[in-house]
Amino acid sequence: MLASGRGDELASEDMIAAMTELLLPQTTIITPNSPEARRLARPQHDEEGEEDDPDLAECANRILRLGCEYVLITGTHEHSARVANTLYGESGIIRSDDWERLAGSYHGSGCTLASAIAATVANGLDMPEAVREAQEYTWQTLAAGFRPGMGQAIPDRFFWARELESSREN
Repeated sequence: MLASGRGDELASEDMIAAMTELLLPQTTIITPNSPEARRLARPQHDEEGEEDDPDLAECANRILRLGCEYVLITGTHEHSARVANTLYGESGIIRSDDWERLAGSYHGSGCTLASAIAATVANGLDMPEAVREAQEYTWQTLAAGFRPGMGQAIPDRFFWARELESSREN
């Protein structure tokens, strides 16, 4: 996480340099949103010293070259009617999934997704299937999400238990 849910910077350039040099080479999968991917990919300069503006596929390639095995770039910050999340590996795009954009904003969606991927991999799924299952779970938690106060909604990570309980009562 390079910025808070409301956009406050959480990582300095020195911290990003340390992450890219020390952590990413040891990482199986990283799940940046599109602004984070662009920041991690660090602009490169052409012969005139102008910074390039890489597309998300190039950002993924640059992040992969830093040493991690997979990059799942989430499209929640893109201005589109649907959310497109794309998993990249050394051979390019492995899968791209398209989700209905839910109304509102959520605190904890990225953490839920990353944790769900870790859990599904730990359960023995290969990475492409783990990513698909984790995205489905995360979307369901957001669809069932709630606002406990005046801020952002939070995912309901126990939606499935409430559905089970509700079906038992009926």
